[in-house]
Amino acid sequence: MVEIVFDMLSLCALASAVFAVYSKETINSALGFMITLLSLAGIFALLSASFLFLIQIIVYVGAILTLILLVIMFLNLKEENLPKEPNKKRYFIVSLLFILPIDFVFIKAVSALDRGDFGVVKEGFGSLKEVGTVLYNDWILPFELVSILLIVSLVGAIVFAKRRI
Repeated sequence: MVEIVFDMLSLCALASAVFAVYSKETINSALGFMITLLSLAGIFALLSASFLFLIQIIVYVGAILTLILLVIMFLNLKEENLPKEPNKKRYFIVSLLFILPIDFVFIKAVSALDRGDFGVVKEGFGSLKEVGTVLYNDWILPFELVSILLIVSLVGAIVFAKRRI
């Protein structure tokens, strides 16, 4: 039963991600992105990663997606203001053709694994203590580099926005 729910959430995440990329309306893309994030949260819940599940809902769906929706509504984009993309379908098909061999290798690797039980995660996986320990012991440098990158991009966005005015 858990495998069926996992497969359904995975397919839902993939389908909504394709919908988010392929949609013409920006608000529909944001809603497709929201469904993708909620599906990933469901996958975290199935893996008993309660902290990751809550962070996915609170931070990504709650805060970041709300910010994206506010920016979309603030910009009030109309179709005539969007750039023309005459080759969008062609690029999408070509990218799928490049990704398909990788998908087949990935599917073969996953099907070779024993899918009998999702109990392969150790006790405490996804808990606050476990995530914090791994993040601040093993991944502290990449974590800080990402935070510096986000601050630099925020300052750059402000500088570019002021230049337009």
